[in-house]
Amino acid sequence: MYFRAYYGVPEILAPDGTNVNAVRGLLDYIARLVEQYRPTHLACCWDEDWRPAWRVELLPTYKAHRVVEEVEGAADVEVVPDPLEVQVPVIREVLAAYGIAVVGAPGYEADDVIGTLATDAGMPVDVVTGDRDLFQLVDDEAGVRVLYIGRGVGRHERVDEAWVLEKYGVAARQYADFATLRGDPSDGLPGVPGVGEKTAASLLRKYDDLAGVVAAAADPDSDLGGGPRLKIKHAADYLAVAPRVVAVARDLDLPREGLELPAEPADPDALAALSERWRLDSPVERLTAVLAG
Repeated sequence: MYFRAYYGVPEILAPDGTNVNAVRGLLDYIARLVEQYRPTHLACCWDEDWRPAWRVELLPTYKAHRVVEEVEGAADVEVVPDPLEVQVPVIREVLAAYGIAVVGAPGYEADDVIGTLATDAGMPVDVVTGDRDLFQLVDDEAGVRVLYIGRGVGRHERVDEAWVLEKYGVAARQYADFATLRGDPSDGLPGVPGVGEKTAASLLRKYDDLAGVVAAAADPDSDLGGGPRLKIKHAADYLAVAPRVVAVARDLDLPREGLELPAEPADPDALAALSERWRLDSPVERLTAVLAG
């Protein structure tokens, strides 16, 4: 979301000349969503590792196009514009001053943190994201939906099971297999060559899941057509590992306490100092008022 704020909010300079548009934009996004949905809890899920080594070992192309520097024994360095990179510590400080929970997990992405917190949460969960991969979490019975900000926070869409079915022709529980078959260039996920969205959806409607599709391709007596059969067979190595890459984790050891939405800043003095230093007066006033409301 702070990437989205950086690219979507005009440059705004702090007194020292630092651009703070991502900080201001993120605070405004949070204020807008909290005011609209009035959640009881709020967790800002963080990438402790945006490109986990275990995913790269399974699929070396995973997010490879976004690597600016490979670091042996540590997380690779992602392409992040310098004017945004300097704002990230400020974001962390402001969230801490508010007492808004930031949750991450070593060796895992924010998506995995979201997947874990959204699973067996004991309450309805709204996942705010512009990442379609998280459609796999949508579950009407469990009360999990996605507030999809692909077209902007102000024009977000409420994604439930009917929305996924209408948009992609598959059930939400099939979405991870659908993404595996179709591929996603933004994540370096090649997909099965020659299998696009329509074919992927058709295969999953017919054979239920990826395991069923692979089994049909291996069964000479199945009614799978010759063209799709060859494509699935030729992609066997990819299909053996990609599902683990695409599936978000749901069982990380994460805290479930301390995620309550604060009614007031946890450290008003620190927040006031940050607001003055970084010229955050308007968004800080808005978010503080929304939390108090």
